[in-house]
Amino acid sequence: MNFLEIAQNRQSCRSYDEARPVEPEKLDAVLEAARLAPSACNGQPYHFTVCQGEAARAAAAATGGMGMNRFAAQAPVLIVISEMPYVKSAALGAKVKGNDYRSIDIGIAAAYLTAEAAAQGLGTCIIGWLDDEKIRRVCGLNQPVRLVVTLGYPKDDSLRAKKRKPLAELVTRLP
Repeated sequence: MNFLEIAQNRQSCRSYDEARPVEPEKLDAVLEAARLAPSACNGQPYHFTVCQGEAARAAAAATGGMGMNRFAAQAPVLIVISEMPYVKSAALGAKVKGNDYRSIDIGIAAAYLTAEAAAQGLGTCIIGWLDDEKIRRVCGLNQPVRLVVTLGYPKDDSLRAKKRKPLAELVTRLP
């Protein structure tokens, strides 16, 4: 599958096959893709905590406030992405330019992770609705939790039509 095919086939999965575990080599490939993602000054200001079994169920529960993300409990793997401190050069750039490079870098890493998961035949959903304190306790983290990615085999792998703005609304071409 080329990258455009991955982008066309990747979708947020909200129904996982609970009986089908993720093979270690596929999990490793997904994590390796995230490790290879570009980041400001190559600082990689994030950490991935892989939750399986009871840890996955506890992390999933911490994404479920107000009835949200109930599907997360079905996923055999949850990858918690926490924010780490900047490297000095990126911290300087962030201060001078007033830009939050860590959030950008975490988003890029999550995109690489989910793209590789799609290439491996796995489903993902990026979750931003979470209880930071609860997940920190579950994972033994001191740094802020920014995203949780559910990972597993979809119960139904049929593709839904993508609802996206037309390219003309998103792109301006200058001569």
